[in-house]
Amino acid sequence: MLELTVDAHRRHGPFTIAAALAHATVPTVAAPELHDLELRAVAPDLDIPVRRTSVADQLARSERILIPGPRHTLRLANGLAEYLRPLLPIRLTVANLAQADPTDHEFLDVVRRRLSLDVIDSGDAPEPDLTPEEHDLRASDLEASGLIRPRFGELAYHRERGGDPELAAKALWDAMGRCLMAGFHHAAADLGERALALAGPDDWWRIAYGVALACSSIDREDDARRLLDEARRRGVGPKERATSAYLTAMLLVRHHNPARRDPEEAMAWINEAIIITSLLPDRRERAFHLSFDLNGAALVQVRRGRHDAARDLVEQAIDLAERDLAEGEHPIHRLVLRANRATLLAMAGEPEQALPDLDAAIAADPGYPDYYIDRGNALHQLGRYDEAVADYETAMEVGLPLPEPYYNRAEIRFARGDLQGALADLSYVLELDPEFVAAYVNRSGIWAALGEHAKAKADALRGLELEPRNAYLLAALGQAEATLGRHEAALTAFRTSLDLDPEAATTWAGRAVLAYELGDLDGAVADLTRAIQLEESPAFLFNRAVALRDLGEQESARSDLERAARLDPGDEDIRALLSAI
Repeated sequence: MLELTVDAHRRHGPFTIAAALAHATVPTVAAPELHDLELRAVAPDLDIPVRRTSVADQLARSERILIPGPRHTLRLANGLAEYLRPLLPIRLTVANLAQADPTDHEFLDVVRRRLSLDVIDSGDAPEPDLTPEEHDLRASDLEASGLIRPRFGELAYHRERGGDPELAAKALWDAMGRCLMAGFHHAAADLGERALALAGPDDWWRIAYGVALACSSIDREDDARRLLDEARRRGVGPKERATSAYLTAMLLVRHHNPARRDPEEAMAWINEAIIITSLLPDRRERAFHLSFDLNGAALVQVRRGRHDAARDLVEQAIDLAERDLAEGEHPIHRLVLRANRATLLAMAGEPEQALPDLDAAIAADPGYPDYYIDRGNALHQLGRYDEAVADYETAMEVGLPLPEPYYNRAEIRFARGDLQGALADLSYVLELDPEFVAAYVNRSGIWAALGEHAKAKADALRGLELEPRNAYLLAALGQAEATLGRHEAALTAFRTSLDLDPEAATTWAGRAVLAYELGDLDGAVADLTRAIQLEESPAFLFNRAVALRDLGEQESARSDLERAARLDPGDEDIRALLSAI
């Protein structure tokens, strides 16, 4: 058994516990490169062979425009859990857990849930009682060592407690930038706010912008907005003011609380950004910033429901970047623009036209998993299921553990009748992310198809704990309750589901089955009639024919069966009932 004691205080930086485990285990592991992304992220000072990489890894920070999203740290934690699984048993003793960075709490949540890891909280331990001179000496030693890992926090911690505010601000800003690019947003916000307290006026904006970016990712939009408003009051330069306007617009359309999103106000802010960047005198600088802002405006138009306008804006951004940027300049920006055009084409029901842009995005950066998922979705829309599955499986291989490709593959497996394969995929999705509500919906349906109605009910209830007003989950609950003989509970669930989504054909059909079983033939016919109006399914027609037959309406029943037979000529049940009427 590996036994390890770790001081998890956030002064050591994000993922301190995971980094300690990496340092303790990598020398004994035969092929650490199988988890190179995870290990390099939490312990970049270790010499991990590179197996998976992307274009961004080779670019200067100014061209690395994709900041990892808020779920990135969960993906890292899941990958690290899978790295550690073969190394069990492990016993961890953790000091200063209450003072740990959120990444460490998230990591421990994952390994406790997925690995049942034994973790002992040893309580608080005192911080080092050093003089400012001793802190400066520690910081100098860390800088001289050339290690990257301490720059996530420990170097900044010692510089902050040393005797030189200018060096402290620089160390904090450097650590903030590293954390921001790594997706460690809580640490980036904390480090940046501490840097702002020490920064001079010349450095204020670049630090404030990083803090605003970090805050926007961790449900602190109000703090981000205050900094952007302060930038406007301070009278920053044109590029900075345009950036403030752009980020304000993004706060308004991406707010973690959907009730606080305001695409109309966002449109005003993004237009201000566009007006400013269109006036920048340098052609290449204008091309980058203006095309960036046009792309942001496209997102705002999508949120306003104006998809054609969004597509026009992305086309303008692509044309501008291709015309005025130097060859090979800003490659990630270019591929993002093409991928966004593909997304808009797919949303418009043109997946075939989306494929060339997705092909180009993947060719430009084969190590980025998201575009394989997007192309897989377009291929799925086109009915090219084998190719879609191949893209989903490539996304699984080149990136961190993501629930989306497994969820999407499950849909194809289910459609092909592979219920066990779909069940395995959805179960893995929920292992990776227990809050992936759509997976509860689909897995509940599979449990029901397999006759596991208690499990179907359990999944519906778990999903409803996360989204109490989810119409699909309420419908799944209704079906499970009906099968388990809890008719009143089933009727309540169906009624609530239909109040939320009266256009759900399958819910009307599900309630009709219950009405039929309870002897309410007229109610069954009424519900199935509504379902058929929404979706002319052979199954719905067959079921209404059965109810009509029992009501003695033979001709109407025959008419439904004839329509059902035309839709599904190979269905033996339809043919058998038709011949019997």
